[in-house]
Amino acid sequence: MTAARAELDRLWARGTEFLGCKVAIMGGAMSWVSERHLVSAISNAGGFGVIACGSMNPAQLEAEIAATQAMTDKPFGVNLITMHPQLDDLVRVCLAGKVGHVVLAGGIPPGGAVRAVKDGGARLIAFAPALVLAKRMVRSGADALVIEGSEAGGHIGPVSLTVLAQEILPHIREVPVFVAGGLGRGEAILSYLDMGASGAQLGTRFAAAAESIAHPNFKRAFLRANARDALPSVQVDERFPVIPVRGLVNEGTKRFLKHQADTRDRFQSGELTKEAAQLEIEHFWAGALRRAVIEGDVEQGSVMAGQSVGMVTSIQTTAEIIAELMSQATAALAARSGK
Repeated sequence: MTAARAELDRLWARGTEFLGCKVAIMGGAMSWVSERHLVSAISNAGGFGVIACGSMNPAQLEAEIAATQAMTDKPFGVNLITMHPQLDDLVRVCLAGKVGHVVLAGGIPPGGAVRAVKDGGARLIAFAPALVLAKRMVRSGADALVIEGSEAGGHIGPVSLTVLAQEILPHIREVPVFVAGGLGRGEAILSYLDMGASGAQLGTRFAAAAESIAHPNFKRAFLRANARDALPSVQVDERFPVIPVRGLVNEGTKRFLKHQADTRDRFQSGELTKEAAQLEIEHFWAGALRRAVIEGDVEQGSVMAGQSVGMVTSIQTTAEIIAELMSQATAALAARSGK
């Protein structure tokens, strides 16, 4: 197995070198979940934790970075949403806090933010949902890419990782590419390393980790769930677009369907303008993720989860999860070489 481990290290050497860690496994940035405890635990276990800034203001992010640094001396990153109204200030907070890697997610990164990250000496990681955008991100200065398939939890694109990997990995060689979406076992990670990926990003497996501050009800929902229980949100009327979010089906998701239909009817009767109706639909889930993750309301809250949730069968420490993934990958490599 020593030779197999050496081969695994060779396969993801570009990823570990880029991230500055021993294991090229990034933690997915999950709002309310990816905070100091989980992020530091992933980094301390040899992986690469990523703080989910989400809707934090600059002062909150500054405190979170400092608290994480107090819990680990290993590298970690910060994920910023490009639509955040204080994006420039958040970038400055990351640079002042000596964060080495900044992830810009949720849209095409603005040129000003890209330049600020690069000029500040940090490495920029961007998401690429298609080959044409991957090439554009590289041209605009991204130092690495994440390609995330629709199997992932939370906000998703329309294309599976299986297809994205085939579309993008053979053509993007200039920067490291990390794969994400539906990953729950080491053999799967290995298959994408073989295709040219430099590492992987996992969220769902870590959301239910022992160090995750998610409510016990939230973790128990993961333990009970199968892959088919993690479905994207459904849009009732194309006039009122719904951003697809993958999560566990519960009473809240059923109420959302009825809420959309009722709101559409109020629009058609003239009670609401189109803009007001759209806002009514968008506001339905306001605070719903926090209700599930922090307060434990897994029936009415938003239980975001990827399809790999079916592979969450026990509460493990992050170190155990990473060790298990590596053991699976090295066993597959050893079997391949007949040892």
